[in-house]
Amino acid sequence: MTNVLSAAPLLDSIDVRAKLAGSNKMEILLFSLGTRELFGINVFKVREVSQTPPITKTPNMPHGVEGVISLRGNIIPVIALSKLLHLQTEPDDAESTMIVTEFSRRTQGFLVHSVDRIVRVDWERVKPPEAMLAGNESLITAITELDDGKLVSILDVEQILANAIGEPPMPELPPIHSDEDISVFFADDSVVARKEIIGVLEKLGVRYTQSHDGRDAWDKLQALANRAALDKMPLHDHIKLILVDAEMPEMDGYVLTKNIKSDPRFSGIPVVMHSSLSSEANKAMGKQVGVDAYVAKFDPVVLSETLRPMLSR
Repeated sequence: MTNVLSAAPLLDSIDVRAKLAGSNKMEILLFSLGTRELFGINVFKVREVSQTPPITKTPNMPHGVEGVISLRGNIIPVIALSKLLHLQTEPDDAESTMIVTEFSRRTQGFLVHSVDRIVRVDWERVKPPEAMLAGNESLITAITELDDGKLVSILDVEQILANAIGEPPMPELPPIHSDEDISVFFADDSVVARKEIIGVLEKLGVRYTQSHDGRDAWDKLQALANRAALDKMPLHDHIKLILVDAEMPEMDGYVLTKNIKSDPRFSGIPVVMHSSLSSEANKAMGKQVGVDAYVAKFDPVVLSETLRPMLSR
């Protein structure tokens, strides 16, 4: 593995991102934390990779947060991933490389041992971790196998950020007053994201059905559509809105949205993409596949105010 990999030219290419929309593929940056395991993060979350700069220690920092740095005029936290994952790493150069990430409208640095390369993988080959990861399952969102047989653990960066910095409190949100029984279907592979979404939906007073990956979501949605057909009722009476994440194992949110929008049984049901990928390029990718709205994670007020008019129709 190399110590520094300049990923910026690829990450800044809107054309590359657009080509991936609806292809059920993603590109991940591979890196090591000083152990034999290989880890990965979606390149769309990566701003740059560099040698670790001097870090300013600050008092009372949460576990795993090493301190802060100044990056082009902004003060950002620096997080040691090996400590959050409780890994026994080699002492030499264990945190010599920093990956600067941007997601959920936040910027932070992740300390790693070294970076390897960027690879493109099919979401169909990206599987939920299930029970195999024991104590680290909450920080690993998926597992994929490379062509050479190596396994890659893909990090749940939303959970990592929640563990390191904490989750914001849920504000008071006025409920939706309706004579109808409102139900939302949502799909997200992140445990912390599902918890946050449920918090918003419960404040709004709407029922929900959830799924943990894109393939499972599509199977459940088809089952709901089949049931509505047997009941001879419009599917809109069962589901008022579908909320999808962009990144999900087995089928990403872009392909899931294309499937929904191409099936006439879902006509009239809005699809909202709710993603930690908050750049304009990702919003454009969402519109390209037909989403009715794109909401960056996680602002409960913005999410609720996006859903409210769609659920009040």
